[in-house]
Amino acid sequence: MPAQTAPVITPYGAFEADCPVRLATDLFASTWLPVIVYMLREGPMRPGDLREQIGGISQKVLTQTLRRMEQFTLVERRRYAEAPPRVEYELTAAGRDLLVPIYALADWAERHGPAVTAALPD
Repeated sequence: MPAQTAPVITPYGAFEADCPVRLATDLFASTWLPVIVYMLREGPMRPGDLREQIGGISQKVLTQTLRRMEQFTLVERRRYAEAPPRVEYELTAAGRDLLVPIYALADWAERHGPAVTAALPD
């Protein structure tokens, strides 16, 4: 596999709060955000369906993560005037672009995960 060149990043000092690299790192520090982005890759989903498909995520954490993603313009929330009300979340263009590093990370995990796991202490 050819070596990748590092992107040119505007200097922001010691990773100041407005640094885009810091923002990206913070996004991936969230346990559930990349998982939710991956789950929404094929189109809009309702929160209950997301929770069921993901497994292991509480309703509270799912709601908090979706709100954060909406605040960062990674997802769009659509509310339908029905009884009972129906809500769906869909990735925005920025959210879909996050699939690129998520797929790259999954590829890395596939190639190196067994060695990393084997090196962990019992």
